Amino acid sequence: MGSHKAEHNGKINIAIDGPAGAGKSTVARMVAKALSYVYVDTGAMYRAVTWYMIKQGIKPEQVDLVLEKAKELNIELVPEETGQRVFLNGQDVTHEIRSIEVNGLVSRYAKIEGLRKMLVQMQRQMALRKGVVMDGRDIGTTVLPQAEVKIFMTATVKERALRRFKEMKDAEGITLEQLEHDIAERDRQDEQREISPLRRADDAIVLDTTRLTIDEVVDRIVSYCTIHMDGEK
Repeated sequence: MGSHKAEHNGKINIAIDGPAGAGKSTVARMVAKALSYVYVDTGAMYRAVTWYMIKQGIKPEQVDLVLEKAKELNIELVPEETGQRVFLNGQDVTHEIRSIEVNGLVSRYAKIEGLRKMLVQMQRQMALRKGVVMDGRDIGTTVLPQAEVKIFMTATVKERALRRFKEMKDAEGITLEQLEHDIAERDRQDEQREISPLRRADDAIVLDTTRLTIDEVVDRIVSYCTIHMDGEK
């Protein structure tokens, strides 16, 4: 784990990384709630940008235009009892950013180096006060390399597809087989990406969640954090 001592009221920062469908955002949100920390959903930030670009008819290949338009975006993450609402320039886009269309394109926008730099800057600002739980593909390696606790969550492709399938049960016409294929392809894209690829930080704890319930995963992560904080006192 990181060697930086916890500051700011004894709070620490927690980085949760892992591949698509590992359950990172659900777990990160519950860990944040258990510790009374702030949850920063980095994936939602990329999704919000993707949704906006689709609406504007700007393709991921139009890099200069993407970067120009991204400067005009104000993304707010507002926690509430049932989870987190995502606002883009004041508009609530929480549900819109979970569409199949956004799912299919978010990886391609996320590859744009300039866009990643912009969003990473925003994410680091959010973490300055400590007491932040952040999840994504490159939090422990790129965004918050000094996070005191780093978790790398994983699960089999089959299990991750099943979880995503249950999540998207209202989506018409998507099959479990298609999701398995999509997730395996997403893994390949994320691992081979030149900019901040998906990889485990050297000091991250690997947590295979294939046979664990969400509550068990949350309990384990909270206990890692408690052990770390007790050790820092």
